[in-house]
Amino acid sequence: MALNITGHTELVGLFATPIRHSGSPAMHNEAFEKVGLDLVYLCFEVGLEDLEDAIRGFRAMKLVGANVSMPNKRAVGQYLDALSPAAELCGSVNTIVNKDGFLTGHITDGTGYTESLRDFGLTVEGKKYTVLGAGGAGTAIAIQLALDGAKEISIFNIRDEFYANGAATVEKINSRTNCRAALFDLDDKALLKKEIETSAVLAQATRVGMKPMEGQSVVPDASFFRPGLVVTDAIYSPAETEFLRMAREAGCRTMNGLPMMLFQGAASFKLWTGKEMPIEHMKEFVGIYRNSVR
Repeated sequence: MALNITGHTELVGLFATPIRHSGSPAMHNEAFEKVGLDLVYLCFEVGLEDLEDAIRGFRAMKLVGANVSMPNKRAVGQYLDALSPAAELCGSVNTIVNKDGFLTGHITDGTGYTESLRDFGLTVEGKKYTVLGAGGAGTAIAIQLALDGAKEISIFNIRDEFYANGAATVEKINSRTNCRAALFDLDDKALLKKEIETSAVLAQATRVGMKPMEGQSVVPDASFFRPGLVVTDAIYSPAETEFLRMAREAGCRTMNGLPMMLFQGAASFKLWTGKEMPIEHMKEFVGIYRNSVR
């Protein structure tokens, strides 16, 4: 990228910690080059203690935009000028847009999920969904499903610190959208099985299945799955979690988190540039259908 940088090159950043493992710079810089934009995307190791100063620097240096990841997604909104409706409902921001010094926070995680479903050939509207997890990913997925016309959402979470967040998410969905949502205890496996049986899509949005919980699954056995059920996992490393393996062997259509990652990036890309990310090219670039969709 250094050979292409000029005095006119503008900057997009990623503020998170830890962050050096991120695949976002490779993805966005490839897309910028493919579309012919004089932009560069760089990572900045920023945690909560430096976040306010980082946003001040963002304003001063006139960055075009930024992504925000953990642990900053819930905290960054207080330093911005406005939030999108989805970001306000989620209480979380993963994308910042700078419009003449006015900073707006957006959340594209949920959009990434719903667009990945559409790319998978599904109609999002009018269906019942079961979402496992009430943390950041689960909240973004549930909120965007509701905004995009889901008929019903059953959210399951263990009674940990995120359970209250799940209750708040249900209240927001029921009071501010046309979707009907309910929260249940993930430890109630009989109720979980019942809700899955009447759902079109089962979305796994917890950390169970990724390091250090590889080989584990929030769904205990294959009897929870049925042929024709669409089963997704927000995790993309490993490419196939134990959860997805059981679902695939039970005859479900499955998708890991890589398409969600690509489409949330595409939504951020459009917010910053006003242009569409070259999705078909980027699918090949990130190997999206090699091990992601089955």
